[in-house]
Amino acid sequence: MSVKGDSGHARPARRSQGERRATTRAALLAAGRELFAAKGFAGAGREEIVERAGVTRGAMYHHFASKEDLFQAVYEEVEAEVLAHVVEAAAPARDEKEMLRLGSHAYLEVAANAEVRRICLLDAPAVLAPELRRELAEGHGLGVIREALRECMQSGLIREQPVDPLAHVYLAMLLECATLVAEGADRAEVTSILDGLLDSL
Repeated sequence: MSVKGDSGHARPARRSQGERRATTRAALLAAGRELFAAKGFAGAGREEIVERAGVTRGAMYHHFASKEDLFQAVYEEVEAEVLAHVVEAAAPARDEKEMLRLGSHAYLEVAANAEVRRICLLDAPAVLAPELRRELAEGHGLGVIREALRECMQSGLIREQPVDPLAHVYLAMLLECATLVAEGADRAEVTSILDGLLDSL
């Protein structure tokens, strides 16, 4: 869209304040994501982030109270993408247990991705408070796992047992398996162990 100035020449319409804010926030997220993945949380400096984003430090603190807040936003963005990938990978499953298995395999697959490895598996446990990680996990995996386990029990695919603690244990097991893969363990071996544990339920 464009408007005409006094000279009659077309000039771009001014972006609204909301659009400018959204653009600045997106630039900070993109810069933070790139640098956190490449250098880790500790190695990515605030000045480097704002320079990469093309904004001022004041603009950064207008959107994020601290580098930790920016990291949390980046973490949530990456986790949402991972969850979408896992759900898509599990969709062709024949039953609820196969869905859980395929989703778990997909999670181990993305664990080798540089962004997921560094941001979600290696840095997040050190940067984000445990209670915050538990809260975020509810929306980024734990709820999906809990529902899958509940459906497996209802279908007789795994034995009846307390769903909520089992979901937490399964997620912790999956995270540990993914961390092993991210640190260089043989994915096929880890996947085989995970399958055996799932079958033991």
